[in-house]
Amino acid sequence: MKKSLKRTFRVSKYVIYKETLVDYKEHFWSFLGAFFGIGIIAFIQSHSLTETENIFLIGSFGASSVLIYGAIQSPLAQPRNLIGGHVLSALVGVTVYQFVPNIIWLSAPLAVAFSIVLMQYTKTLHPPGGATALIAVSSTGKIPELGYWYVISPVLSGCIILLLVALFFNNITPNRSYPSHSRFKRLLRKKHAHGHANPHKMKK
Repeated sequence: MKKSLKRTFRVSKYVIYKETLVDYKEHFWSFLGAFFGIGIIAFIQSHSLTETENIFLIGSFGASSVLIYGAIQSPLAQPRNLIGGHVLSALVGVTVYQFVPNIIWLSAPLAVAFSIVLMQYTKTLHPPGGATALIAVSSTGKIPELGYWYVISPVLSGCIILLLVALFFNNITPNRSYPSHSRFKRLLRKKHAHGHANPHKMKK
């Protein structure tokens, strides 16, 4: 497992460095993806949930946006990691809070530590997941009252919105492909090739 973690860290470090070298057009699409991903969640939060005081926007989504819009080839940014990492960490956080609700010096490290190990075992490592677990045990007000509903909304529902936006903006040009799975890449290449071939057919 130690070798696997070291390899994942090296790959992630290289991918993130490589992502910073893309041209300004790619930065533009990263900006748009993050803007719309977080914007949609914030819009729902501010316009649809103010009366019920439900929470839909959590801080860990900002960290996820850095990965899924700014480092799209990173192993830690793939859909499996985004959804799995957040959902599993939310489950851990809520469960820990059920057992030790008023001992923050114990519940906080337990939630983060267990979420990391669970993500490692399930191959869904996503750094913002640690924050999702921490939010479950350290927040005051509405979030503790949600219980396991916190896993469904805001966590899962927000992740789905971020993912759908990422699938659109991260595949809008031939130079971007997300997720990085080889099958999906082949499908995108065929799609772009087909799109370039159509004008020639129309001319004939």
